[in-house]
Amino acid sequence: MANTGSGSLATILFLFVFQAALLKGAAQEPVVSQNLVTDNVSVVEGDMAIISCRVKNNDDSVIQLLNPNRQTIYFRDMRPLKDARFQLVNFSDNELRVSLSNVSLSDEGRYVCQLYTDPPQEAYADITVLIPPGNPIIEGPDEVLSEGNMTEMTCTAMSSKPPATIKWLKGDKEIPGKPKVELTYDKMYTVTSKLTFTVNKEDDGVPVVCIVDHPAVKDFQAQKYLEVQYKPEVRIVVEFPQGLTREGENLELTCQAKGKPQPQRVNWMKVDDDVPSHAVITGSDLYIENLNKSYNGTYRCVASNAVGESYDDYILYVYDAPTTTPKPTTATTTTTTIITTIISNREANEDTAPSTEPAAHDSRAGEGAPRTVDHAVIGGVVAVVVFAMLCLLIVLGRYFARHKGTYFTHEAKGADDAADADTAIINAEGGHTNSDEKKEYYI
Repeated sequence: MANTGSGSLATILFLFVFQAALLKGAAQEPVVSQNLVTDNVSVVEGDMAIISCRVKNNDDSVIQLLNPNRQTIYFRDMRPLKDARFQLVNFSDNELRVSLSNVSLSDEGRYVCQLYTDPPQEAYADITVLIPPGNPIIEGPDEVLSEGNMTEMTCTAMSSKPPATIKWLKGDKEIPGKPKVELTYDKMYTVTSKLTFTVNKEDDGVPVVCIVDHPAVKDFQAQKYLEVQYKPEVRIVVEFPQGLTREGENLELTCQAKGKPQPQRVNWMKVDDDVPSHAVITGSDLYIENLNKSYNGTYRCVASNAVGESYDDYILYVYDAPTTTPKPTTATTTTTTIITTIISNREANEDTAPSTEPAAHDSRAGEGAPRTVDHAVIGGVVAVVVFAMLCLLIVLGRYFARHKGTYFTHEAKGADDAADADTAIINAEGGHTNSDEKKEYYI
């Protein structure tokens, strides 16, 4: 800044008078009728700062502004200091407002507003110069990362005042870093934040963003995209059949594998056994004709790439072929008619009721295995029960028919005319020849 050695003589004399007034009023009570106020100022380097000295209830006392070196910048509306960056914005009895353009770090400090009263009053305005950091620098591995490995990235914000703060975003999620602040020789701050995390396959193509927060700048950031390779994801899809797998039918499975890098081929195998000899494997497809129960077991699809290998299992369970009961042309017996009616009703219900078979097999081991019961078995059990009941009715009928009989009772003739019981017995002996035959039935 320029000095005031070339100021006018009148100004110098006035300043001496002012200093004498300060010494004289040092031991006196402060004036309460006037109040001198000002404000602290924060300004970005290169911008303009405004310093305002304000007085309430001024009684025509003189206001002046001093720099941190106690040099007079403005005395009333006069500028003794030869620094053209200071310009008068407003001067009145109640305010002295001055602008400072193209602020630099050397302008930082405490500025003094003085009011010539008895005793004199002072108010202080601290100017803080903000210096934004340079463009953030983000560093990390340039090679392709592998799933499950640890990686480290750093972000640096250099030469700022005050020190900047750094936060990290991976995609939309904020993750914490470890900051380190260093004070350089020119009283600037350099902040470095280190980020360490484990990558997974979901991180492939996700941006990692370093955001620098500083009072002098907004939305200051740098980013780096992750490239992650991962082992294949394998899934078995049942192309045919869509329901239960039964004897005599065909089976077609497709193995879907996706990874980075993409697996070039997949392998089919049967766990603890060999794949049937007539099975056809074409690329990722497995085709087996004319199924039977000897093919039951776990079939596995394996895919691999440079990162590793993965597999998926399909459990095959072959059910009996569906059976149909022919309808009889005539009803020869009651038993046959009842059984035929039951079976016919069951077949009608199967035709009209919605299917309960699963739409597709679950390709994962142990899950989704069909557990339905064959309707032909249920029909056979019902027929046996009905037949047994009819046989029981027939046996009971024959039993009751055989116990229906005829027996005779012989009563002595004239027993009613006997004088006493002895006489009746004597008269009854040998009298059977003349007795009437009586019949009684018992069922």
